[in-house]
Amino acid sequence: MVFSCARIVALLAVPLMTAACIGAEIDDESEELLGEDQSAIESDNGFLPNALAPNALAPNALAPNALAPNALAPNALAPNALTAIKSPGPNGAPTREFLRYLVSCALRPDQTFSFSWTDTAGVVHPEVYRGELGIAHWWATGGIVNDTYVQRQLTACIAARTNWYGVHVMISLRNSESAMGSSAAERAAYTVREGAFWGNLFASTPYVRACYAPSGVARARQLQRDCAAGHISVDPATGATAVQQCGPMTIVGSCDAVCNRVDTISGFYAGCLENPATSPWVRTDVVVTSFLTP
Repeated sequence: MVFSCARIVALLAVPLMTAACIGAEIDDESEELLGEDQSAIESDNGFLPNALAPNALAPNALAPNALAPNALAPNALAPNALTAIKSPGPNGAPTREFLRYLVSCALRPDQTFSFSWTDTAGVVHPEVYRGELGIAHWWATGGIVNDTYVQRQLTACIAARTNWYGVHVMISLRNSESAMGSSAAERAAYTVREGAFWGNLFASTPYVRACYAPSGVARARQLQRDCAAGHISVDPATGATAVQQCGPMTIVGSCDAVCNRVDTISGFYAGCLENPATSPWVRTDVVVTSFLTP
């Protein structure tokens, strides 16, 4: 399955949990389904860190853990969630963008999430968000509150598509689930392993973690994909460089150090340490590995 989304443009500063990060004003055009290949998943990563920032996870916004008990449909949203996605204020755009990618990861291509919101000038903006991967297509009619496995799959999908710059980059997402399988053609085209992503945005204390594949860092930064290895910032006064976290994502280091075996066919990491800072033993196998073109 091949899909894409509109490139995000303009500038919007958003506070982050770990470091300042540059976000963007959202282009509200809905994603366009480009084509379908049942054996392959390729995704566009024009999803910015600001949609994973605290303002998109706060109780008065569209917090994923507030969505979990309900169906992923406008008429099933809690009042505060509906208010958040319809907000014409500064938090409205990143909240809608977060929802757009959540729908893309969760629902199938034949499912949509539609609503409208009105800006401060009184202009009505219709939104139609189309599903793509179908990781939790049943969420359209029922909740996923007790399904932490699916919550983690959705989190990894969203995290892997996060991008500091919002540039249009096609990536290959892979893990052991059929929704993120890969064909031989896809594996031949996307040979650079970038990194891995995992976590649970639906938990009472949301978290996202990432690691980088050392051999893919240079190519990732060349393509302006900084969320696995960290964003390189330069002090304009001294010229000193520093590595910043990508929004609320915690970068735990090299995947070679925190992840176990690599799948012999598709090349994805079979599992990674859940939290290397607290345990060198506890692992999670709900991990999405991203790949880039050489």
